Amino acid sequence: MAADGTYLGPLELVSGHWGVGDATRSDAHWVEFRPDGLHQHEPGSEGRLIPWSRIMTGISFSWGKHSWSSNSRGMYTLKGRVAGSSGGGWMHMTLRHPYENHSLRFDRHTRPYRAVDALRLESLLRQLVDEGRLHLLGDPEWVGRAVAHLTGGKNSWITNRALQRAATEAIAAAGPRVP
Repeated sequence: MAADGTYLGPLELVSGHWGVGDATRSDAHWVEFRPDGLHQHEPGSEGRLIPWSRIMTGISFSWGKHSWSSNSRGMYTLKGRVAGSSGGGWMHMTLRHPYENHSLRFDRHTRPYRAVDALRLESLLRQLVDEGRLHLLGDPEWVGRAVAHLTGGKNSWITNRALQRAATEAIAAAGPRVP
């Protein structure tokens, strides 16, 4: 299993749980990958669960304080980082039953995110949705193997084809989910 603190863009392993956003702060919004779905953690609330089966289309990320003002998907620096060190991010998806566009908020870590890592994570999530295997994200060991395959490498702008290939290779390298 991956060690606590292992990360890929906004995805990080904390106390044996994979989550998007800064899960180390008690006052933070973050999204946990659980066996039964995505769990939105919110300060002062028990949060809410989005079952894997409700997620209908690929997950995308945007950066900004508000989900409605982040349609541009955010800004990136010349060094290939997600711009800005504060504020939050959003996971966008379409849900079924009932059909709705939905956004889950997360607070950013203090560390900068490499744009290529955020794009690789997004590509992995989209491919798992397309293949009907999003439930694999509920297995922390499987996620650790996929993340290990996707981390590192050159920080350069890459094509959609290269992102899809990296996601396909990560899924294959992570292997089947172990019951």
